Amino acid sequence: MSYPNNYKYTKEHEWAELVSDTQIRVGITDHAQNSLGDIVFLELPKVGRELKSHETFGVVESIKAVSDLYSPVNGKVVQANSDLVSDPAKINSNPHTEWMLVLESADAKTQFAGLMDAAAYSEYVRSL
Repeated sequence: MSYPNNYKYTKEHEWAELVSDTQIRVGITDHAQNSLGDIVFLELPKVGRELKSHETFGVVESIKAVSDLYSPVNGKVVQANSDLVSDPAKINSNPHTEWMLVLESADAKTQFAGLMDAAAYSEYVRSL
């Protein structure tokens, strides 16, 4: 599997996309959705919630497992994808375009730069 080069990644299998100088869009990787199997439930935080890097922000449930979702960066939730909550199976179809939330932070660019790039994440996944 190839991972988008414009995204950054975490060891918890979330992806992050810098959408502006202050905003980062977040989702889960293809590796994560493939490991979970058919996703049947998604819980996301409310808009306005402040998150710290590595803090749990929600839950994804599949027919095989329940997994916590972790914030890749510090920031305030400015959008949560309610369409995805209504139809979480979309994650299985295209995990790298189905975003879960958007975080806002004054130092989003700096935090984003500190995450794994696609090559490092691919190597990490191969080592599992």
